[in-house]
Amino acid sequence: MKLGIKGIRRGSTTVTVALTTGALIAGGAFASTAQAAAPKAPYFAKARAAAPKAPSIVAKGGFVMNNGTGKTLFTKAADTRRSTGSTTKIMTARVVLAQKGLNLDSKVTIQKAYSDYIVSKGASSARLIVGDKVTVRQLLYGLMLPSGCDAAYALADKFGSGSTRAARVKSFIGKMNSTAKSLGLKNTHFDSFDGIGNGSNYSTPRDLTKLASSAMKYSTFRSVVKTKSTKQKVTTKSGGYRYMSWANTNKLLGTYSGAIGVKTGSGPAAKYCLVFAATRKGKTVIGTVLTSTSEATRTSDAKKLMDYGFKK
Repeated sequence: MKLGIKGIRRGSTTVTVALTTGALIAGGAFASTAQAAAPKAPYFAKARAAAPKAPSIVAKGGFVMNNGTGKTLFTKAADTRRSTGSTTKIMTARVVLAQKGLNLDSKVTIQKAYSDYIVSKGASSARLIVGDKVTVRQLLYGLMLPSGCDAAYALADKFGSGSTRAARVKSFIGKMNSTAKSLGLKNTHFDSFDGIGNGSNYSTPRDLTKLASSAMKYSTFRSVVKTKSTKQKVTTKSGGYRYMSWANTNKLLGTYSGAIGVKTGSGPAAKYCLVFAATRKGKTVIGTVLTSTSEATRTSDAKKLMDYGFKK
């Protein structure tokens, strides 16, 4: 059935168009336009081919997620328990920052026990000097940048409960484990405040990433772990002052665009570990590599995983 004939003026020419019921229903002008706009199959094939290929890393374990959505972007033995080295100190800082009524400017007097511990363990140090009065904020820098086990000891002694130093340290490690439980870190356990464990200090790439993500919610933590180096004025035993200079062991800072942290780790069992994070164009990826073979490979592994995470 013919519906009508319409003249359409185009320039000086009149074009006659016949519209019929069949043309509208069986694929006339509108249907033809829709069909013409539909992408062809090869377009989708190209899109699939362009998807980034998962990288190969040296580390025995790895995990990356989108920090904003929590979406998993990469896994390699992500739930296998491994020694964590000084990445343990992320939890040390996390426990301190969660303390009620925390005063970051309160001062802690450096005890001989802290320096003796460093010597006996051959541990990494913030080179804290006995008798100096150092603020909690400064101890966090000493903990996270040069990975000072003396700073970790001072914080555990300060924020643990008990009448003796041993009791306070035990109490603090208990807080580390209760925090792990509250965060749902089922494959994580601590038996030290700094990662120099006694055989029961372990976590996984997935758990450490979740821990770091939780710690990054604290502005103080974010400020500390993105700092390449710092010079801090501390009070000496005699009432004078000295400057402490600390450099971050995380080589991603300043070498990887958008890097914002987080923490290195190493040890005889842990080998070389790195918890890392970076932000580009409003997207933050965060992850962990455990048991890599050297400082260079853990950094390379992390860069590969972040590159991949930003493409996903």
